[in-house]
Amino acid sequence: MTVAARTQATKKIAPAVTLPRKRGRGKLGQGGRERAVLEASAQIDSEALLAWYDGHARVLPWRARRGERPDPYKVWLSEIMLQQTTVKTVAPYYARFLKRWPTVEALAQAERDDVLRAWAGLGYYARARNLHACARAVAERHGGIFPDTLDALRALPGIGDYTAAAVAAIAYDMPAVPVDGNVERVMARLFAVEDELPAAKGEIKRLAHALLPARRSGDFAQALMDLGATHCSPRRPACALCPWTACCAARGRGDQETFPRKAPKREGKPRRGAAFVALRADGRILVQQRPDKGLLASMTEVPGSEWSHDFDDRRALRASPHLSGAKWRRLPGAVSHVFTHFPLKLTVYLAHLPKAARAPHGARWVKIADLPGEALPKVMRKVIAHALGEEQGGHHAKWRRR
Repeated sequence: MTVAARTQATKKIAPAVTLPRKRGRGKLGQGGRERAVLEASAQIDSEALLAWYDGHARVLPWRARRGERPDPYKVWLSEIMLQQTTVKTVAPYYARFLKRWPTVEALAQAERDDVLRAWAGLGYYARARNLHACARAVAERHGGIFPDTLDALRALPGIGDYTAAAVAAIAYDMPAVPVDGNVERVMARLFAVEDELPAAKGEIKRLAHALLPARRSGDFAQALMDLGATHCSPRRPACALCPWTACCAARGRGDQETFPRKAPKREGKPRRGAAFVALRADGRILVQQRPDKGLLASMTEVPGSEWSHDFDDRRALRASPHLSGAKWRRLPGAVSHVFTHFPLKLTVYLAHLPKAARAPHGARWVKIADLPGEALPKVMRKVIAHALGEEQGGHHAKWRRR
């Protein structure tokens, strides 16, 4: 049956579905709601989604071609990189990683600092540390082969429920459904889930699992991801092209763009601080390594103050690095950056030092030309670009481009 014919058949037998509200908001108890979930999911044809996927699957660097067996290492690597990051951003990083470390054993043998340097710019740097730790665990505990059970996968560093389900389903075709943001959106609209995220996550996972077909678990998982990434987009979803349009509860109501419901985000209290860019006459810049624990752990940075809510600019120079003869000049403007839990604004100070200037304890001089190879998080790249841009008449320095 063609995709069009299968979709048309689905339209004939699958009316829009919706779920009753939970106890406390209606008369139906938890048991009745679970029965309603099963009844509603029975009206949705998972085979229609698989047929749509057969004709519309995205071509991605880490995705096995039809007839090929997925490589668990590639599946895992891509899934870790794709967390909180777009496909467009991840693609070049994935290619560089795979070229440098083509197997999990190769990645396990790498130095952690090299992995952090290769990761620089992708953000959420705990992922890079866990990536390296997980590779070593797979090499040491499992002989370089990713385990094929959910429990064993979850026991690995940096692998939670989502990544375990993704590797299990896509690499091993196990009956699991990884639920990311795209899948949450599809499920919330399909069943018109009224509860707000993140509280609705458990309900959405149950709904996704209720639709899991008896075969092709890996394709079903990727089909859900693709549907959410393409037709079931956050704004202006292309409902007419969706294989489930006739049975989508939100589509039937006409308010699909309002799903998923989300609780208002709590904005973290802004923090401020100072960053000190020291340039030596021989074209070097002073850097140091952040502590092994905490935000941006083990990454490279320029020296700076603590980031606090009550930062006092008048006392900023007290946090400057101990460099003999340094005369710090406060640069106009500031560098702004938003972390997951708080926004940050840094005042940048610049000083020029002679070629003979020595680095303070715990710091080192690095050639500006070698900065692309350093594990600099995005906020530090912004700081250095701000300082070097000021030096070059407002133009961003070339080193920042990868």
